[in-house]
Amino acid sequence: MDQSMHKSDFVTVNGIRLHYLDWAGNGPVLLFIAGMGCSAYIFSRLAPRFTDKFRVLAFDRRGHGDSDYPESGYDPDTLVEDLRQFLDALQIDKVILAGHSLAYLELTRFAALYPERVLKLVYLDAAYNNSSPEAKAMWEKSPVPNMIPAWPKDDPDTVEEYITTIKRLYPALAVVWNKVMDEQTKHTVRINSEGKVVDKMSDAISKALSDTIGSYLPEYSKIRAPVLSFFAIRDGSDFLSWEYMTEEQRAQVTDFFKTVLQPHQKQDIEQFQQKVSHAKIVIIPEGNHYCFIEHQELVYTEMMAFLLER
Repeated sequence: MDQSMHKSDFVTVNGIRLHYLDWAGNGPVLLFIAGMGCSAYIFSRLAPRFTDKFRVLAFDRRGHGDSDYPESGYDPDTLVEDLRQFLDALQIDKVILAGHSLAYLELTRFAALYPERVLKLVYLDAAYNNSSPEAKAMWEKSPVPNMIPAWPKDDPDTVEEYITTIKRLYPALAVVWNKVMDEQTKHTVRINSEGKVVDKMSDAISKALSDTIGSYLPEYSKIRAPVLSFFAIRDGSDFLSWEYMTEEQRAQVTDFFKTVLQPHQKQDIEQFQQKVSHAKIVIIPEGNHYCFIEHQELVYTEMMAFLLER
């Protein structure tokens, strides 16, 4: 399907302006929500595939994409209130929510507060508990952050240079990079007063979101709607750089994923299954966190089958 066949529009709700994409379509509303730092355009290949059965949209939460960037309001309740008012503004009573990564916040909290408005939930490698002591301890053991070179002091002059820098510093993004990633990135950056390309998201907003992730205990046990949850089992190969990592460092990264992250993921999956016993779980071996890009056919097939179930 032609990725350009969508409407880009805005609504003003909860005191801010939110941007959204509307691919139209017929049937129940299916709303995609991107992960931290990403824009609605990241779903430009997957989302249109559902328009024969659903009305398909994607929106940018506050501090993301083409929406407003207020310095406050990044707690779960405000984010969910943004979502509720967004749906009301578009006169959407009931919705299917499909969210990647950070979007577990909106999916889980909205389902807990407004169960009557949720038809189904789809977690795209998102159903984790990042606030647990175990999760925090696990990420503190990761050697990856200390290996990534600092962002260049001289910011890029063009979006193309910005993208090249991202792909060099973050191999896990480079392996999934495509034209959709090019397009979605254009909506997450801005030109500053010096004519340089910089991230729209300020350090303050990034910290506020990180604080929320670290403190929000997902209310998975309150979910009553049907749930489909994808879990990408990461082996660390996507994170390896042959440009700035030594052989020893690459071995450390691989060992961390095998002996620390994967056992923690297994525990997370088991706990999620216990709390949401009715959920359908799809595990993707050697998966990428951006599963809806790297494993799009699998995600589309499983999602469509799940969404059509009565």
